[in-house]
Amino acid sequence: MKIAVVALGKIGLPLAVQFARKGHEVIGVDVNGATVAAVNAGREPFPGEADLDRHLRSTVDAGSLRATTDYVDAIPGADVVVVVVPLFVDAAGLPDFRWMDAATRDIGRHLIPQTLVSYETTLPVGTTRNRWKPLLEAESGLREGVDFHLVFSPERVLTGRVFADLRRYPKIVGALSPEGGRRGGDFYRQVLDFDERPDLPRGNGVWDVGSVEAAELTKLAETTYRDVNIGLANQFARYADSAGIDIYGVIEAANSQPYSHIHRPGIAVGGHCIPVYPQLYLWTDPDADIVSAARRANLAMPAYAVEQLEKAYGSLQGATVAVLGAAYRGGVKETAFSGVFPVADALRRAGAHPRVHDPLFSAEELKALGLAAYRLGDHADAAIVQADHQLYRAIGPDDLPGVQVVLDGRRVLDPVRWRSTARIVLGAGSPTRGQ
Repeated sequence: MKIAVVALGKIGLPLAVQFARKGHEVIGVDVNGATVAAVNAGREPFPGEADLDRHLRSTVDAGSLRATTDYVDAIPGADVVVVVVPLFVDAAGLPDFRWMDAATRDIGRHLIPQTLVSYETTLPVGTTRNRWKPLLEAESGLREGVDFHLVFSPERVLTGRVFADLRRYPKIVGALSPEGGRRGGDFYRQVLDFDERPDLPRGNGVWDVGSVEAAELTKLAETTYRDVNIGLANQFARYADSAGIDIYGVIEAANSQPYSHIHRPGIAVGGHCIPVYPQLYLWTDPDADIVSAARRANLAMPAYAVEQLEKAYGSLQGATVAVLGAAYRGGVKETAFSGVFPVADALRRAGAHPRVHDPLFSAEELKALGLAAYRLGDHADAAIVQADHQLYRAIGPDDLPGVQVVLDGRRVLDPVRWRSTARIVLGAGSPTRGQ
């Protein structure tokens, strides 16, 4: 097949490489000329994705993958167009469709009969049918279900392990017609491989869920569940702090019963997915008060963490506080909705001077994010662990000279190394020393 992949970001580029590795001719489209140049040179434009560098080089060298900024170079002649353009939300949590609208218009202008179009970007329920279908038809003059087919098949992978996740999870497909569903299923069966999953109620592979709306809701449901579960864990943690109970032992005990699956509490919920997709769900179901309450609970955690630090340390006025981790999670060079920003803001409101360390970011990169850099070995009065980078499991007070209190927002520090320093773990009930 000839496949066009629109948007070569942290999901789109690994997808394009995966399709090319399966023997298909792939053209990636991206508005960023630097990204296109890097791909055509066989060089990954962003670090941290397992196996991407070597797979990208091999597919480019084989001539099965190339990139362009020009839709006319990619869309006409493609058997399948896969769209992974990001959908953002604004400060009020409302979806901002401008990038996706622009891409869809460009696809429609060059769409030819018998093309299959698959959107993989997570969407509010009803978007594929009510927004993309009429927009593609208006721009192309073609009729969906007759001249071309449209499906929704949400990406379900995590950056850093995309290739493994593509094999691990069933590929969800929802279509506007039975023929579209058949075409979509056939396509994904040709471009993906699946691990054996005896734990699933049906075999791992392509799962047609019957409609685009069901597919849209599947992705929103699985991610919103995680946000709500974390919100509940955070509520438990705050109560445990007030009652002098270690919530981690409670969660371990509760989860020993097979119907309990309580997640871990933490200082922040970040990334492109979990903080965003519940808001897309709320856009179509604004009465979902459980979802909105969980969002509020999770948004409150960075400020709560700083409050807990201040209770143990005293006034933070003038204090230098090392914030360990700019990334939203360990091992990933990405700051989308990272807790580092609200943590730094809360520290400034308390009169402190936040300084940020992250092994994946240079001082210049941190400065560009509006964050002052901290180097391990420099003086700090207190510290907050914001991201669970592997490096932080091995550090101790000698790495933060002068530190009096450390708030371990991810429960990753080695308590033995910190036995001489007050260490706060959210939900552990009280500051500990060496416990």
